[in-house]
Amino acid sequence: MAKGILFSGQGAQTVGMGRSLYENSKTARAFYEEANEVLGWDLKSICFDGPDETLTETKVCQPALYVQGYALFSILKERGKLNELKAACGLSLGELTALAAAGVYDFATGLRLVAERGRLMQLACDATKGGMAAVIGGTPEEVQTFCDEFDIEIANLNCPGQIVISGDNTKVIEAVDAAKGRFKLCKPLNVAGAYHSCLMKSARDAFAEFIKDFDFKAPEIVCYTNVTGGQISDPEAIKEALVSQIVSSVRFEDNLRNMAADNGINEFYECGPGKVLAGVANRIDRSRAGSPFV
Repeated sequence: MAKGILFSGQGAQTVGMGRSLYENSKTARAFYEEANEVLGWDLKSICFDGPDETLTETKVCQPALYVQGYALFSILKERGKLNELKAACGLSLGELTALAAAGVYDFATGLRLVAERGRLMQLACDATKGGMAAVIGGTPEEVQTFCDEFDIEIANLNCPGQIVISGDNTKVIEAVDAAKGRFKLCKPLNVAGAYHSCLMKSARDAFAEFIKDFDFKAPEIVCYTNVTGGQISDPEAIKEALVSQIVSSVRFEDNLRNMAADNGINEFYECGPGKVLAGVANRIDRSRAGSPFV
């Protein structure tokens, strides 16, 4: 039975995440202890005890999700659950976790990349006044036309009828007000900035400089990039995609469709807090509703 693995993105974090893993798995404990050493601050305590305001900060929640996702993946692997693993992808930040799981870099290297990505995106959030909103009920073409009218951008193409827009907060609020009667629903999201938009250019440029000297390997399983929705394997192309992804639309619907079709996947494992990606996958392919999804 061909299997695929998915890794959560920013927004999935919740206080208490990883505590049961740490308490019940020697493998997970080792990763959390290593993470504290690599980062130089106590990620473990923030994940387990909060406060929520601190865990939600971009520079904190990205490493938090990376560590938990990689720990879950490692536990599944040591228990023999991933013997038929064919492919991996992640939602935004989760793409970096997927690449670590695929052997493109080791755990500590991936954590350094994620920590710097989160730090730079936090700085970009602090330097701009960005916002995001969820649009329910529109096609990509309709939402793109809508974004063009307000000089904002599509940030996420998650699944049919669920698209996230991003940009200057004033323009996003104007768009939300103008969406009444045009889409089923358009509501602002409680986020710190305009992720996956041009307001993240400073983070993109600085991350491009940071990532260039890291040693990437070709993935051991098939990996997918949010930037195109398709497969990616060349180490230099992976670096370029991770840089572009910071300001590009996340084509997660395309990731999941292509991942399933290309590899004949009939079982997915979700590595992250909750079942957010399971819900997205089931809305993309109704035939998967009720199928095994961990």
